[in-house]
Amino acid sequence: MKTILLLSLLYLVPPFTSQDKMITKIGTVTFEASIPSFEEVKATNQKAICKINLRTGEITSWLAMKDFKFQLALMEAHFNDSFLETKKYPKAFFKGRILDFNYNTLTNKNKEYNLKGKLEIHGKTKIINTIAQIKKTENGILFFSVFVVNTDDFSIRIPLILQYKIANKVIIRNEFNLVQNQLENPI
Repeated sequence: MKTILLLSLLYLVPPFTSQDKMITKIGTVTFEASIPSFEEVKATNQKAICKINLRTGEITSWLAMKDFKFQLALMEAHFNDSFLETKKYPKAFFKGRILDFNYNTLTNKNKEYNLKGKLEIHGKTKIINTIAQIKKTENGILFFSVFVVNTDDFSIRIPLILQYKIANKVIIRNEFNLVQNQLENPI
């Protein structure tokens, strides 16, 4: 009797498998805090991890701050040691939801979705509302979003001598090429 009851429940409860998620461990996040007429302040991290639950639209991404690469080594050193204090705050996190996400309606053309979540950088958290563009690819989905953050919201101090060379409004671009999740725990 217990066996029949257990088998009946298995058919009624939808399976929760790794097939419900897509993931990448090589996503690209770029930030830019440049001011015209001054040296470009831009860096790229190509080791961002992102995971999307295809059933719920929940999205989580994180990266190691020290993996941002600049054109100038001195900028990278200042970024890690002075501005972002990456030894004290080694990672950035985003956790949110793609509103009204429906994997089954995706095509090979970008579709816009509202993206809402919380971004944590430098030990501070800020609510983010933006637009995400998502489309199907041969192997999964391509996710792209852009949002602007203010350095003051994350207690990132720009020294007075550099305030005219570094913008306090930072543009963050996220591009993730996600595929079916092969591992339940990506870290």
